[in-house]
Amino acid sequence: MKNLFLRCLTAILTVTSLCLAIEAQTRAETFAITNAQIATVSGPVISRGTVVIRDGLIESIGENAKVPADARIIDGAGLTIYPGLIDTNTSLGLAALVAAAPRPPGQGGPQTVQIAQQQPAQPLSSNSNFPNGLRPEQSAAEQLRAGEALFETNRNAGFTTVLTVGREGIFNGQSAVVNLAGDSVSEMIVRAPFAEHVTFTTLRGGYPGSLLGTFSAMRQMFLDAGRLQEVRKMYDKNPRGLKRPDADASLDALIPVLNGTMPVVFNANSEIEITRALNLAGEFKLKAIIAGGQEAWKVAPRLKAQNIPVLLSLNFPKRTAVASPDADAESIEILRLRAETPKTAARLAQAGVKFAFQSGGMSNISDFLTNANKAVENGLDRNAAIRAMTLSAAEILGVENRLGSVEPGKIANLTVFRGGIFDKTKAVTHVFVDGKMFEVKAAPKADERRPGGTGRPGGNQPTALATVGGVYAITIDIPGQPLQGTLSLTQQEAILTGSLQTQLGTNLVKDGKVTAEGFTFSSTAEFGGSTIDIVVDGRVTGNQVSGTFTTPQGAIPFSGTKTP
Repeated sequence: MKNLFLRCLTAILTVTSLCLAIEAQTRAETFAITNAQIATVSGPVISRGTVVIRDGLIESIGENAKVPADARIIDGAGLTIYPGLIDTNTSLGLAALVAAAPRPPGQGGPQTVQIAQQQPAQPLSSNSNFPNGLRPEQSAAEQLRAGEALFETNRNAGFTTVLTVGREGIFNGQSAVVNLAGDSVSEMIVRAPFAEHVTFTTLRGGYPGSLLGTFSAMRQMFLDAGRLQEVRKMYDKNPRGLKRPDADASLDALIPVLNGTMPVVFNANSEIEITRALNLAGEFKLKAIIAGGQEAWKVAPRLKAQNIPVLLSLNFPKRTAVASPDADAESIEILRLRAETPKTAARLAQAGVKFAFQSGGMSNISDFLTNANKAVENGLDRNAAIRAMTLSAAEILGVENRLGSVEPGKIANLTVFRGGIFDKTKAVTHVFVDGKMFEVKAAPKADERRPGGTGRPGGNQPTALATVGGVYAITIDIPGQPLQGTLSLTQQEAILTGSLQTQLGTNLVKDGKVTAEGFTFSSTAEFGGSTIDIVVDGRVTGNQVSGTFTTPQGAIPFSGTKTP
């Protein structure tokens, strides 16, 4: 009897503990942001209301929305809630690509450069008869890496969702719409595949080696894919007496593009590139999207007539070197491009062309909102600008029924600002991704960051700078492929110079600055013939250094030790 009593008591306690755990988990997933301004985007702004989040979804919103008893309450006084920002063209979460050995001749196509991961690796297995760079079947979803630390920089800037795709080759592959949180890739993916992406480039070491050859190769592949589809239809109807059609992953990947069930995104900035993309889309009746679009305003009537949207880059052209008396004068064309590009969004809006904003590979993601504000200063309506980074982006990506506005039933992707999104003193305070809350730490005030500034408001003592000079043996924590390197830093008060050396080469420190906590600098690296911008933030504690490398593919942590 005693044993029976103990077993029953144990069972009751176990069930009770389980219920408490479930209740605690429920509480952790339920939030109510009260007294906040709510920019719904799909409807009018609510000057003071409540947003309730439960189980990853927006449960209710409104001035009189009821706050659940189990909700964690966040006082939103002075805060504005926006839909989570969407970046419509990135390579976030994908491993950086480098060039490897040329493909041996005779293996299904012309000799070309093999594309690999961070370390030279074996060619990706495929039944394609085409070389890398002409393989539209390559999938961003299959290359995507999970890990919330990779996306911290972009989340802190207010982004909750991105369109991600590779940047190598003529066919960049199939993109995926992903949320910037989740313990696994499957949790992150919102829609995959979304579209096939194309860049008007050439392949090193083989055909096509010219832009004329690129267009010829693309046209031929579309023609071959159409013919393959027709031959298969004939074979499936009556295979007797017919040769079995070949299997080819690359041509198979183009069939839904030809059928109009998958969009094709053309990366094109100049007027002539955009015109060529529109001609190709018209010839094959493709469901086209233009990405980049610096000169899209020049063909706005045609974009409107063909109902082709634009993923407009906010990576505005700027002078790459500091002006000096000895510097070469910039050409009229470059000066005109820099002056006209910020006006493109307003011109597209005036012409009725649908567009959304994208970062365009900018090295500093904070430039996104800065340049969106420049578009507003150059004639774009503020509400249209907000829509271009939220609901219009979701509509072009085909996920507007889940994302892009603050509405009940949608995924709880929200960005919370102190102040308005275009205010000079704005700051992201919270980001919700799939209902998971990320609190954003406030950046140091300007006078606390500035050398010689006051450490505290009203203080008289200058902020002490960290001592960071020296040589550090570091490890860059690329998932599955950690990279060893040597970071050499030379400090002259607040100015930092030096270099970063890895087996991929030596990169010089640019715009290096020393802060009270550590240092920051930018650099560039060569990957697969392309130049990638890097921003490094580090903190030094004793002989230990740690921080992050922020690239267009995401943030990568590093750590190391100072060498004697």
